[in-house]
Order: sequence, then C-alpha cells, then structure tokens
Amino acid sequence: MMMQKELGNSVVASNLRHPEVLWAQRSDKVYLTIALPDAKDVSVKSEPQGLFSFSAMGVQGEYFDFSLQLYGGIIPEGCKTKVGLRNILCSIQKEQKGWWQRLLKSEEKPAPYLKVDWNKWCDEDEETSSDLAYDDDDAKYGGEDDESSDDGGMLYLPDLEKVRGK
Repeated sequence: MMMQKELGNSVVASNLRHPEVLWAQRSDKVYLTIALPDAKDVSVKSEPQGLFSFSAMGVQGEYFDFSLQLYGGIIPEGCKTKVGLRNILCSIQKEQKGWWQRLLKSEEKPAPYLKVDWNKWCDEDEETSSDLAYDDDDAKYGGEDDESSDDGGMLYLPDLEKVRGK
C-alpha cells in the first residue's frame, strides 16, 4: 500500500511497513522492543487513554509506522524511549498498577508483527520486589545484548578428558 507521509518539510511516498514489535509487562510497566536497525527520525507518542504511536525512517528510506490502543491507561510523562543500534526500547508507565490480560484493548487477534518478548516476560507470581527496584532506572531493560550473567560472555566448557575418566 502506497502512502504519502509528511516528514519535516518534505513529503515522502513509500510502502507503509510495520517493524516487529516484542512486548512484555510488569505490574507497573509495559515494555516494547521495536526491531528496527539504524532507525532515523524516530517519533514516539503516548496518550493517557492508552494510545501509543510510533513512526521512523528505516536505513533504506522505508517509512515504518504503527499505532496501538493499549489495554489500559498510561502515564505519558512516565514513558521512556531509548534508540539503540538494532532496536528501539520503550518503557510505558501504566496508569494503574496491575497485570493486563493482554497488550491491546481489542479482543481480536493482534497483528502478526506483535509478539510476546519471552526473554523479558515475567508472570504475575514471579515478579519480586528486587525486579521492581531494578526497574526504576530501567537499567535491566536497557541493555541491547540481554546478557544476564557475569561471565564476560565466556561459555563454561567442562574438561572432557576428566569427564571421560582419562
């Protein structure tokens, strides 16, 4: 579908595309990871009634755009965005603390570009007070490589000769 979109002072005609969007939640926040490497002109808007809008220009000049009517209300001032090399990380503050049944207000099947982020997912009964304290800075969420161990990226390999008994 061709669409004209005004960016700054220029009108760009391009194919409208949706980036892959991964989501996870905590009782007080929703996290969106938008997979769009080297994005330019990133625009994120959050409205109190739960409308989240995103637009950006891809590395080859493609225009990416989507809007989500979230399940509940949000606090726009509490929403943070971090543009990385490979993706855009959005932390969205929920208006009321609690677990949402789903990401979107609509009960229809979500668009194919929306997927659960199982790497960041946390069930209601798994959320601990240490998770909440860590989330204040969003430092836990802000990393691009999702390295959670302290081993400097080294894998543990057992001494195979000892294992075999030689």
